[in-house]
Amino acid sequence: MANTIQVDVVSAEQAIFSGEAEFVVLPGEMGELGIHPRHTPLMTRIRPGAVRIKVPGRDEEELVFVAGGILEVQPSRVTVLADTAIRGRDLDEAKALEAQERAREAMQNRTSQMEYAKAAAELAEAAAQLAAIRKLRTRK
Repeated sequence: MANTIQVDVVSAEQAIFSGEAEFVVLPGEMGELGIHPRHTPLMTRIRPGAVRIKVPGRDEEELVFVAGGILEVQPSRVTVLADTAIRGRDLDEAKALEAQERAREAMQNRTSQMEYAKAAAELAEAAAQLAAIRKLRTRK
């Protein structure tokens, strides 16, 4: 298909998605990015959040939660190298709520700036995961 772009989403553990897409939306370091075929090349870090992939011939977008990593965009290819990547259908709300609570407690009980920064990053990741779960729930 001439009006699609190859998308690969991988984590350290496994390939999460590989296929053609009409467009991709994901959380870049400076905000949400929308990528269509023939996009200008770019590289950026990604923030915790949902990657939405519009697969040709399907009404529902494919949803993948990512946290940390790098995005590379070429005119015919999008590559997401994520520290963490979870298929939308595999997200666990109870685990995300538990992680959020642990991060909040760690922020209150911090003994150094480094511990606080780590807890803040974990809190942001848990909040982004919960937002992705809510987005999935509203689509059903």
